[in-house]
Amino acid sequence: MGPGDPELLTIKGLRALREADEVFVPVADTGEVGRAEATVREYLDEGRIRRLLFALSDDAGARERNWTDAAREVSGYLREGRSCAFATIGDPNVYSTFTYLARRVRESLPGVEIETVPGITAMQDLASRSGTVLLEGDERLALLPFTAGEERLREALASFETVVCYKGGSRMPEVLGVAEEARRLGGAVYGARLGIEGEEVVPAAGMLGREGTYLSTVIFTGKAERLG
Repeated sequence: MGPGDPELLTIKGLRALREADEVFVPVADTGEVGRAEATVREYLDEGRIRRLLFALSDDAGARERNWTDAAREVSGYLREGRSCAFATIGDPNVYSTFTYLARRVRESLPGVEIETVPGITAMQDLASRSGTVLLEGDERLALLPFTAGEERLREALASFETVVCYKGGSRMPEVLGVAEEARRLGGAVYGARLGIEGEEVVPAAGMLGREGTYLSTVIFTGKAERLG
């Protein structure tokens, strides 16, 4: 679906949605409309959309049950010979809920054919909206969620010219603290709710002392000679 801006849904992705017999979207246990569903609603009638519960809690057991229940529902339609599409933000092969659903569906239906349509990622969208060049020449990029921990982020900042950090959220002060220690805060950019209401694209230094949203992105850039 892209990061949220309906105009960043690709033509191929839109065709897949329109041609599918059933269209599924992930919904959190709060029940509110997520970014993927909001994007789909721009192009399809709401009556065509089926919602699948995906828990956001830290309870691993609850998450496993949700994935299993979702796969059971989708598999039921597949057994009837119906084609199914699942809408996910960003790219379906990068930190996506689709990965868990596809794995469970394959376990239930080993012969099922599963295809993914590549999507525009948040780091690409943020780079465009902020005028940030992600990479030049022989530079390298590291992408990681802050859930990987402070040490992983320190390692990335010390080794890569560009580092993109996802899912900082309430731990944004820690993310920026690590970057400040590594002298990588200058030039860094923060983005949240890209392409939708409440969009925020600001210098990351302006987020010091503030919490970010769960689906936030920070891009740290720097040249090789500045790396430790």
